[in-house]
Order: sequence, then structure tokens, then C-alpha cells
Amino acid sequence: MALPAGGAGRAMLDALITGTRDPETLAELAKGRMRTKLPALREALEGHFEPLHAVLIAEIGDDMSVFPTAGHLASWAGQCPGNDQSAGKRRSGRTRKGSKHLNAALTDAAMAALRTNDSYLQALYRRKKPALGHGRALGAVKHSMLCAVWHILSTGELYNDLGGDYFMRRDPARQTRRLVTQLERLGHTVTLTDTPIAA
Repeated sequence: MALPAGGAGRAMLDALITGTRDPETLAELAKGRMRTKLPALREALEGHFEPLHAVLIAEIGDDMSVFPTAGHLASWAGQCPGNDQSAGKRRSGRTRKGSKHLNAALTDAAMAALRTNDSYLQALYRRKKPALGHGRALGAVKHSMLCAVWHILSTGELYNDLGGDYFMRRDPARQTRRLVTQLERLGHTVTLTDTPIAA
């Protein structure tokens, strides 16, 4: 369920930012045809907005039209690796400095995400950490979260977690190779046999 577009959606976001949490009160801000969907709207507004979200909205605003893409928002916020290159050589992988308050909020949220079992963000961190280390892997999680915020505010859709098995589903062959390599490093000889996957 998406939040209403236009003035009603903006009014709901403003109310959330100023502290209104009651789904009934928020849903009553709907106008026109959206009022025929009040029960679904109340359900969508139930328990999805925390103080952290208010911090994020206060820092980045709720009008994502000023950022053409999620990447533009992440770059503005200093939450993506630099791509500064000269003659094909990368000069720096550091991110530009953004709001320290936004960074602190994203760090808190990312750390909480790492403790959320079977979630996409936890899987993303575990995938990135071996090659990048804790700090940069956490940065990848913060970047992903901020991109999700851009999409949520742009479309009004609620966040849909891709699941902890997302990367395995996306590229099972790569996951297989990774697991075989791990077993071989432990001294095992691995022979793969295809078996039907239960529906």
C-alpha cells in the first residue's frame, strides 16, 4: 500500500514528522478516492514510523524530485564511494562529507539491520565484509538504506525486504562456487551432483 501522492501524502509525512503516530488520525488526512481505502491506509500507517525516520526526513526532506536518482541522494549525503579518477587511475575511494546527524542516524540504523536475521541488509553486510572490512561493508549497508529511502519517498511504497537469501537466489552458481571454495580450503574434495529442488 502506497501513501497518497500529492498534498495528502505530504500532509501525512508532515504529521508524522511533527509527532503524530495514530493511524486513524493520519488516514483521515486522505482525500478524494483514497478515502475509499481508509482501512488499508490505516494498516499501512501502523507502526512504520520511528524517531529515526523523523531524523532522516529532517535531514534530506521529503521531496525527492531534487535528486534525479537514488545515487544522487547517496552522493549528496556522502554515503557512496568516490569515483574520482584521472587517466584511468582511481585517486580516492573516500566518500564526500555529508551531514553528521544523517550519518549518525544511518549508522545506528545499519547496526540494527546487521542484527536482523534473514534480512537483505544483513546478507549484504556479510557478502561485503570479507573483501572490504567492517567499515566499508557497513557503508554499503548505509548506502543501500538511503537508496531505499529515496525509492520509498519517490513512490510512496512501503519497504519490502528482499530476504537473507537474495544473493543466493540472484546468482546460485556464484554461491555454489563460493561454498565449494570454502570447503576445498578446509581440505575437502567436493563433487557436485544436481538434485531436483522441491517446489
